[in-house]
Amino acid sequence: MKILITGGGGFLGSEIVRQLITENHEIAILARNNYPKIEGLGVKCIQADVQNPKSLEGHFNGIDVVIHTAAKAGVWGSKDSYFGINLEGTKNVLAAAQTAGVQAFVHCSSPSAVWSGQDESGLSEKQCPYPKQYLAHYPESKAEAEKIVIKANGNGIKTTALRPHLIWGAGDPHLVPRLIKRHRRLRIIGHGRNKVGVTHVSNAAHAHILAMNELLGGGKNSGKAYFITDPEPVFIWDWVNSLFTELGKKPITRHIGVGTATRIGGILEWVWSTFRLSGEPPMTRFVAGQLSTDHYYDLSEAINDFGYQPHPSSANGWDEMIVYFKQS
Repeated sequence: MKILITGGGGFLGSEIVRQLITENHEIAILARNNYPKIEGLGVKCIQADVQNPKSLEGHFNGIDVVIHTAAKAGVWGSKDSYFGINLEGTKNVLAAAQTAGVQAFVHCSSPSAVWSGQDESGLSEKQCPYPKQYLAHYPESKAEAEKIVIKANGNGIKTTALRPHLIWGAGDPHLVPRLIKRHRRLRIIGHGRNKVGVTHVSNAAHAHILAMNELLGGGKNSGKAYFITDPEPVFIWDWVNSLFTELGKKPITRHIGVGTATRIGGILEWVWSTFRLSGEPPMTRFVAGQLSTDHYYDLSEAINDFGYQPHPSSANGWDEMIVYFKQS
Protein backbone atom coordinates (compact mmCIF):
# COMPACT_ATOMS: atom_id res chain seq x y z
CA MET A 1 0.00 0.00 0.00
CA LYS A 2 1.31 3.45 -0.93
CA ILE A 3 0.35 6.07 1.63
CA LEU A 4 0.99 9.81 1.52
CA ILE A 5 0.67 11.83 4.73
CA THR A 6 0.48 15.60 4.43
CA GLY A 7 1.92 17.37 7.44
CA GLY A 8 3.79 14.16 8.12
CA GLY A 9 6.52 15.97 10.01
CA GLY A 10 4.10 17.39 12.56
CA PHE A 11 3.03 16.09 15.95
CA LEU A 12 0.13 13.94 14.72
CA GLY A 13 1.52 13.21 11.26
CA SER A 14 4.82 11.85 12.57
CA GLU A 15 2.98 9.58 15.01
CA ILE A 16 0.91 8.20 12.12
CA VAL A 17 4.18 7.52 10.33
CA ARG A 18 5.63 5.69 13.36
CA GLN A 19 2.58 3.46 13.63
CA LEU A 20 2.44 2.72 9.90
CA ILE A 21 6.11 1.75 9.50
CA THR A 22 5.46 -1.37 11.58
CA GLU A 23 3.27 -2.56 8.68
CA ASN A 24 4.23 -3.39 5.12
CA HIS A 25 3.50 -0.04 3.47
CA GLU A 26 5.36 2.36 1.23
CA ILE A 27 5.10 5.67 3.05
CA ALA A 28 5.75 9.24 1.96
CA ILE A 29 5.17 12.52 3.75
CA LEU A 30 4.52 15.89 2.17
CA ALA A 31 5.54 18.97 4.15
CA ARG A 32 7.05 22.42 3.75
CA ASN A 33 10.23 21.48 5.62
CA ASN A 34 12.74 18.63 5.57
CA TYR A 35 12.62 15.97 8.29
CA PRO A 36 15.86 13.94 8.29
CA LYS A 37 14.78 11.79 11.27
CA ILE A 38 11.65 10.67 9.44
CA GLU A 39 13.59 10.14 6.24
CA GLY A 40 15.95 7.97 8.27
CA LEU A 41 13.03 5.63 8.95
CA GLY A 42 12.86 4.82 5.25
CA VAL A 43 10.08 7.32 4.56
CA LYS A 44 10.12 9.42 1.40
CA CYS A 45 10.01 13.13 2.25
CA ILE A 46 8.46 15.47 -0.31
CA GLN A 47 8.96 19.18 0.19
CA ALA A 48 5.92 21.07 -1.09
CA ASP A 49 3.37 23.67 -0.06
CA VAL A 50 -0.29 22.64 0.08
CA GLN A 51 -1.24 26.23 -0.75
CA ASN A 52 0.56 25.97 -4.09
CA PRO A 53 -1.16 23.54 -6.48
CA LYS A 54 1.84 23.56 -8.81
CA SER A 55 4.11 22.25 -6.07
CA LEU A 56 1.80 19.26 -5.60
CA GLU A 57 1.84 18.10 -9.21
CA GLY A 58 3.14 14.59 -9.77
CA HIS A 59 3.52 13.70 -6.11
CA PHE A 60 0.20 11.85 -5.84
CA ASN A 61 0.72 9.52 -8.79
CA GLY A 62 0.52 5.88 -7.71
CA ILE A 63 -0.66 6.76 -4.20
CA ASP A 64 -3.46 4.61 -2.77
CA VAL A 65 -4.34 6.65 0.32
CA VAL A 66 -3.87 10.25 1.43
CA ILE A 67 -4.02 11.10 5.14
CA HIS A 68 -4.32 14.87 5.30
CA THR A 69 -3.09 16.36 8.58
CA ALA A 70 -1.40 19.55 7.31
CA ALA A 71 -3.11 22.53 8.94
CA LYS A 72 -2.65 25.81 10.77
CA ALA A 73 -3.71 25.44 14.40
CA GLY A 74 -4.22 28.08 17.07
CA VAL A 75 -6.77 30.65 18.16
CA TRP A 76 -5.46 33.90 16.71
CA GLY A 77 -4.28 35.15 13.35
CA SER A 78 -5.56 36.54 10.08
CA LYS A 79 -8.46 34.95 8.27
CA ASP A 80 -6.31 34.57 5.16
CA SER A 81 -3.64 32.62 7.06
CA TYR A 82 -6.16 30.09 8.38
CA PHE A 83 -8.28 29.75 5.26
CA GLY A 84 -5.20 29.68 3.02
CA ILE A 85 -3.83 26.52 4.65
CA ASN A 86 -6.87 24.86 6.17
CA LEU A 87 -9.40 25.41 3.39
CA GLU A 88 -7.51 26.21 0.19
CA GLY A 89 -4.75 23.78 1.12
CA THR A 90 -7.31 21.03 1.64
CA LYS A 91 -8.96 21.84 -1.69
CA ASN A 92 -5.60 21.60 -3.44
CA VAL A 93 -4.62 18.31 -1.81
CA LEU A 94 -8.03 16.78 -2.47
CA ALA A 95 -7.97 17.89 -6.12
CA ALA A 96 -4.48 16.46 -6.59
CA ALA A 97 -5.60 13.17 -5.04
CA GLN A 98 -8.68 12.94 -7.26
CA THR A 99 -6.68 13.75 -10.39
CA ALA A 100 -4.16 11.03 -9.54
CA GLY A 101 -6.86 8.42 -8.87
CA VAL A 102 -6.21 8.05 -5.14
CA GLN A 103 -8.67 5.55 -3.64
CA ALA A 104 -9.15 6.93 -0.14
CA PHE A 105 -8.78 10.26 1.65
CA VAL A 106 -8.71 10.60 5.46
CA HIS A 107 -8.99 14.20 6.60
CA CYS A 108 -8.00 15.47 10.04
CA SER A 109 -10.68 17.89 11.14
CA SER A 110 -11.62 19.20 14.60
CA PRO A 111 -14.63 19.13 16.97
CA SER A 112 -14.39 22.92 17.01
CA ALA A 113 -15.81 22.81 13.48
CA VAL A 114 -19.18 22.03 15.05
CA TRP A 115 -18.79 23.58 18.49
CA SER A 116 -21.79 25.79 19.23
CA GLY A 117 -20.12 27.81 21.98
CA GLN A 118 -22.27 26.06 24.57
CA ASP A 119 -21.95 22.84 26.57
CA GLU A 120 -21.72 19.74 24.38
CA SER A 121 -21.91 16.89 26.86
CA GLY A 122 -21.67 13.39 25.38
CA LEU A 123 -23.27 14.43 22.11
CA SER A 124 -23.11 12.42 18.89
CA GLU A 125 -22.17 13.68 15.45
CA LYS A 126 -25.85 13.90 14.48
CA GLN A 127 -26.53 16.16 17.46
CA CYS A 128 -23.84 18.67 16.46
CA PRO A 129 -24.66 20.59 13.26
CA TYR A 130 -22.35 23.27 11.92
CA PRO A 131 -23.02 26.52 13.79
CA LYS A 132 -24.08 29.68 11.96
CA GLN A 133 -21.34 31.79 13.56
CA TYR A 134 -17.80 31.14 14.76
CA LEU A 135 -15.70 32.92 17.37
CA ALA A 136 -12.37 32.32 15.61
CA HIS A 137 -11.00 31.70 12.13
CA TYR A 138 -9.54 28.29 12.98
CA PRO A 139 -12.83 26.44 13.63
CA GLU A 140 -14.56 28.11 10.70
CA SER A 141 -11.75 27.18 8.32
CA LYS A 142 -11.78 23.59 9.57
CA ALA A 143 -15.55 23.40 9.13
CA GLU A 144 -15.37 24.61 5.53
CA ALA A 145 -12.57 22.16 4.75
CA GLU A 146 -14.46 19.29 6.34
CA LYS A 147 -17.53 20.07 4.24
CA ILE A 148 -15.66 19.85 0.94
CA VAL A 149 -14.00 16.58 1.95
CA ILE A 150 -17.33 14.98 2.84
CA LYS A 151 -18.96 16.35 -0.33
CA ALA A 152 -16.19 14.83 -2.47
CA ASN A 153 -17.00 11.31 -1.29
CA GLY A 154 -18.08 9.12 -4.17
CA ASN A 155 -16.60 11.37 -6.83
CA GLY A 156 -13.96 8.83 -7.73
CA ILE A 157 -12.65 8.75 -4.17
CA LYS A 158 -13.79 7.60 -0.74
CA THR A 159 -13.44 10.19 2.00
CA THR A 160 -13.91 10.57 5.72
CA ALA A 161 -13.12 13.22 8.31
CA LEU A 162 -11.93 12.64 11.87
CA ARG A 163 -12.27 15.16 14.68
CA PRO A 164 -9.60 14.46 17.31
CA HIS A 165 -9.91 16.83 20.26
CA LEU A 166 -7.02 18.53 22.11
CA ILE A 167 -4.21 16.19 21.11
CA TRP A 168 -1.61 15.76 23.85
CA GLY A 169 1.48 13.69 24.63
CA ALA A 170 5.27 13.78 24.67
CA GLY A 171 6.45 16.14 21.94
CA ASP A 172 3.23 18.17 21.92
CA PRO A 173 4.11 21.56 20.37
CA HIS A 174 0.72 23.18 20.95
CA LEU A 175 -1.49 22.45 23.96
CA VAL A 176 0.92 21.86 26.84
CA PRO A 177 3.50 24.50 25.79
CA ARG A 178 0.69 27.09 25.64
CA LEU A 179 -0.46 26.14 29.14
CA ILE A 180 3.07 26.33 30.51
CA LYS A 181 3.71 29.69 28.86
CA ARG A 182 0.53 31.16 30.34
CA HIS A 183 0.78 29.50 33.75
CA ARG A 184 1.12 32.69 35.80
CA ARG A 185 -1.78 34.42 34.04
CA LEU A 186 -4.21 31.51 33.95
CA ARG A 187 -7.47 31.69 35.85
CA ILE A 188 -10.14 29.04 36.21
CA ILE A 189 -13.04 30.31 34.12
CA GLY A 190 -16.42 29.67 35.70
CA HIS A 191 -17.01 26.86 38.19
CA GLY A 192 -14.07 24.82 36.96
CA ARG A 193 -15.91 21.48 36.85
CA ASN A 194 -16.40 21.36 33.08
CA LYS A 195 -15.53 18.10 31.38
CA VAL A 196 -13.56 17.93 28.15
CA GLY A 197 -12.55 15.11 25.83
CA VAL A 198 -8.80 15.06 25.17
CA THR A 199 -6.89 12.75 22.83
CA HIS A 200 -3.50 11.16 23.31
CA VAL A 201 -1.53 11.47 20.08
CA SER A 202 -1.23 7.70 19.68
CA ASN A 203 -5.01 7.35 19.88
CA ALA A 204 -5.51 10.11 17.31
CA ALA A 205 -3.02 8.47 14.95
CA HIS A 206 -4.52 5.01 15.50
CA ALA A 207 -7.97 6.35 14.60
CA HIS A 208 -6.69 7.69 11.28
CA ILE A 209 -5.19 4.32 10.40
CA LEU A 210 -8.35 2.43 11.39
CA ALA A 211 -10.48 4.79 9.31
CA MET A 212 -8.10 4.35 6.36
CA ASN A 213 -8.37 0.58 6.56
CA GLU A 214 -12.15 0.73 6.69
CA LEU A 215 -12.30 2.97 3.62
CA LEU A 216 -10.13 0.54 1.71
CA GLY A 217 -12.15 -2.42 2.94
CA GLY A 218 -15.54 -1.19 1.80
CA GLY A 219 -16.08 1.99 3.73
CA LYS A 220 -18.81 2.13 6.35
CA ASN A 221 -17.29 5.47 7.26
CA SER A 222 -17.28 6.74 3.70
CA GLY A 223 -18.65 10.26 3.54
CA LYS A 224 -18.95 10.73 7.30
CA ALA A 225 -17.22 12.69 10.07
CA TYR A 226 -16.30 11.24 13.46
CA PHE A 227 -15.46 12.54 16.91
CA ILE A 228 -12.24 11.10 18.32
CA THR A 229 -11.09 11.44 21.94
CA ASP A 230 -9.67 9.27 24.67
CA PRO A 231 -12.34 6.92 26.07
CA GLU A 232 -13.21 9.08 29.09
CA PRO A 233 -13.41 12.87 29.34
CA VAL A 234 -11.49 14.72 32.04
CA PHE A 235 -12.31 17.60 34.34
CA ILE A 236 -10.11 19.93 32.38
CA TRP A 237 -8.95 22.10 35.28
CA ASP A 238 -8.05 19.02 37.34
CA TRP A 239 -6.10 17.78 34.32
CA VAL A 240 -4.31 21.11 33.93
CA ASN A 241 -3.49 21.33 37.62
CA SER A 242 -2.19 17.76 37.71
CA LEU A 243 0.10 18.71 34.84
CA PHE A 244 1.38 21.80 36.65
CA THR A 245 1.86 19.94 39.94
CA GLU A 246 3.92 17.21 38.31
CA LEU A 247 6.02 19.84 36.54
CA GLY A 248 6.73 21.56 39.85
CA LYS A 249 4.41 24.51 39.27
CA LYS A 250 1.67 25.86 41.51
CA PRO A 251 -1.85 24.74 40.63
CA ILE A 252 -4.35 27.32 39.42
CA THR A 253 -6.81 28.28 42.16
CA ARG A 254 -8.06 31.76 41.25
CA HIS A 255 -11.36 32.01 39.36
CA ILE A 256 -12.87 34.48 36.92
CA GLY A 257 -16.51 34.58 35.83
CA VAL A 258 -17.45 33.35 32.37
CA GLY A 259 -19.10 36.65 31.46
CA THR A 260 -16.12 38.65 32.64
CA ALA A 261 -13.65 36.46 30.74
CA THR A 262 -15.78 36.69 27.60
CA ARG A 263 -16.02 40.50 27.80
CA ILE A 264 -12.27 40.80 28.39
CA GLY A 265 -11.66 38.49 25.45
CA GLY A 266 -13.82 40.61 23.17
CA ILE A 267 -12.05 43.82 24.23
CA LEU A 268 -8.61 42.29 23.74
CA GLU A 269 -9.56 40.97 20.32
CA TRP A 270 -10.60 44.50 19.34
CA VAL A 271 -7.36 45.99 20.67
CA TRP A 272 -5.15 43.43 18.94
CA SER A 273 -7.03 43.79 15.65
CA THR A 274 -7.27 47.57 15.71
CA PHE A 275 -3.65 48.22 16.59
CA ARG A 276 -2.30 45.15 14.80
CA LEU A 277 -0.38 43.98 17.82
CA SER A 278 1.99 41.04 17.48
CA GLY A 279 1.36 37.71 19.15
CA GLU A 280 -2.07 36.76 20.39
CA PRO A 281 -4.31 38.31 23.06
CA PRO A 282 -4.08 36.84 26.58
CA MET A 283 -7.79 36.00 26.28
CA THR A 284 -10.30 35.64 23.45
CA ARG A 285 -14.00 34.84 23.39
CA PHE A 286 -13.25 31.46 21.82
CA VAL A 287 -10.75 30.54 24.55
CA ALA A 288 -13.11 31.74 27.30
CA GLY A 289 -15.80 29.46 25.94
CA GLN A 290 -13.53 26.47 25.44
CA LEU A 291 -12.17 26.70 28.99
CA SER A 292 -15.56 27.06 30.68
CA THR A 293 -17.88 24.62 28.90
CA ASP A 294 -18.30 20.87 28.56
CA HIS A 295 -17.14 19.58 25.21
CA TYR A 296 -16.85 15.83 25.12
CA TYR A 297 -18.53 13.47 22.72
CA ASP A 298 -20.16 10.12 22.09
CA LEU A 299 -17.62 7.87 20.36
CA SER A 300 -20.11 5.15 19.39
CA GLU A 301 -20.00 5.89 15.66
CA ALA A 302 -16.21 5.53 15.47
CA ILE A 303 -16.29 2.41 17.64
CA ASN A 304 -19.04 0.74 15.62
CA ASP A 305 -17.98 1.81 12.11
CA PHE A 306 -14.23 1.22 12.16
CA GLY A 307 -13.43 -0.34 15.52
CA TYR A 308 -11.88 2.68 17.22
CA GLN A 309 -10.20 1.79 20.49
CA PRO A 310 -7.29 3.18 22.52
CA HIS A 311 -3.86 2.47 21.09
CA PRO A 312 -1.68 0.40 23.46
CA SER A 313 1.02 3.07 23.66
CA SER A 314 -1.44 5.55 25.17
CA ALA A 315 -1.39 3.67 28.49
CA ASN A 316 1.91 5.26 29.50
CA GLY A 317 1.23 8.51 27.71
CA TRP A 318 0.87 10.70 30.79
CA ASP A 319 4.13 9.61 32.40
CA GLU A 320 6.00 9.94 29.10
CA MET A 321 4.63 13.45 28.61
CA ILE A 322 5.67 14.54 32.09
CA VAL A 323 9.19 13.22 31.57
CA TYR A 324 9.40 14.94 28.19
CA PHE A 325 8.40 18.37 29.49
CA LYS A 326 10.59 18.07 32.57
CA GLN A 327 13.52 17.57 30.24
CA SER A 328 12.50 20.29 27.76
